[in-house]
Amino acid sequence: MAFTPGTTALRGRLLTFLRAPQGPGDRDSYHHIADGLVVVTAGRITAVGEAADLLPTLPAGMAVDHYPDSLILPGFIDTHIHFPQTQVIASYGAQLMEWLEKYTFIEEQRYADHAHASRNARFFLDELARNGTTSAVVYGSVHPGSVKALFTEAEARGVGLVAGKVMMDRHAPTALTDTAQTSYDHSKALIGAWHGVGRQRYAVTPRFAITSTPEQLEAAGALLREHPGVYMQTHLSENHEEIRQVARLYPEAADYLDVYDRYGLLGDCSLFGHCIHLSEREMARMHETASVAVFCPTSNLFIGSGLFDRAALENPVRPVRLGLATDVGGGTSYSLLRTAGEGYKVLQLRGQSWPALAAFDLMTRGNAAALGLTEEIGQIAPGRYADLVVLDPSATPAMAHRREAIQGDVEEELFLLMTLGDDRAVQATYIQGRRVHDRD
Repeated sequence: MAFTPGTTALRGRLLTFLRAPQGPGDRDSYHHIADGLVVVTAGRITAVGEAADLLPTLPAGMAVDHYPDSLILPGFIDTHIHFPQTQVIASYGAQLMEWLEKYTFIEEQRYADHAHASRNARFFLDELARNGTTSAVVYGSVHPGSVKALFTEAEARGVGLVAGKVMMDRHAPTALTDTAQTSYDHSKALIGAWHGVGRQRYAVTPRFAITSTPEQLEAAGALLREHPGVYMQTHLSENHEEIRQVARLYPEAADYLDVYDRYGLLGDCSLFGHCIHLSEREMARMHETASVAVFCPTSNLFIGSGLFDRAALENPVRPVRLGLATDVGGGTSYSLLRTAGEGYKVLQLRGQSWPALAAFDLMTRGNAAALGLTEEIGQIAPGRYADLVVLDPSATPAMAHRREAIQGDVEEELFLLMTLGDDRAVQATYIQGRRVHDRD
């Protein structure tokens, strides 16, 4: 069934970010309306303002969904998540390389079956909506059919994805490998079939340097050169043993990032998951190429990979663009609220502060900026898709009890949500103005 965009209005406390906050208390970085209205026509936001001003202008009979005690924000954006790992999440006791071999590679072989991929695409998108995530950058399996199943389901729901077929031609089970040529052919066909169709966009997806030969990385670079505007996603410097293996496989490269650089994989549409153990040279090169480092805190903690260094990456002399992501299934939650809460703890261990304003900006406007999509998503503003999340700061007894002491301070409410919140705090999720999840 084709998706029908919504024509409606949402009333409540509106919050949207205008730029990256400079620290706690930066009130000029966001716009908050205590009793606001978002007007949606055919899936797009057409007006935003005070409810008292806009309510009299609504067409007769237009529905108004009223959330008087909740916060309405742009829908969350997840910049690194693995669709074939929904049944790998919460797998016990291994670091990265063993975890891939023991759990992930076994599970991903099942995605050769179209029925299995389709069933799990439905679950995956349901779970994103339940957690307030309205857009995502997604890894498929090596099988082109897995990505087709995901794109088909996403487009039917009106969800905008960036996704791609994983490319792997070595150091993985035979049933889970392709070749340099077949990975090029299958990816090219998927780009032709899906990139720019509706809200769907393609990401060329070499899993990481260990599972791709030089020939396959060259094929990935060729796809990017032939299809300007297509994204690239891969993993970088997640684990010390991974870094050592890359150095053995690519002895001519200056470092891990240089492997990708030699094949033309860096750029403003390139997203690198993890980026925990980068050298100064690598960070400078990421800055030069406008590449994006994606922070995946729950995964980094669960697999024991290390602590992300936000301060080093945001060095004002050569800042690196950042994203935030759940990285399910190495990550332990689909919730970007829980992800941000764990990110706060990671940065505390680094001796770094992460204000709630900065975290919520990154979940919304910041992640949209990392994708170059701020004209479409990430803000509550006219012309953007009406992808919205309604958050309840009193979702649990503990949250309600803590909130009594906050007395309406928006920044404190955000910190409460990122510290104690999860899917229970997501009261409703809207895709193009249509309610796709209702907690109650």
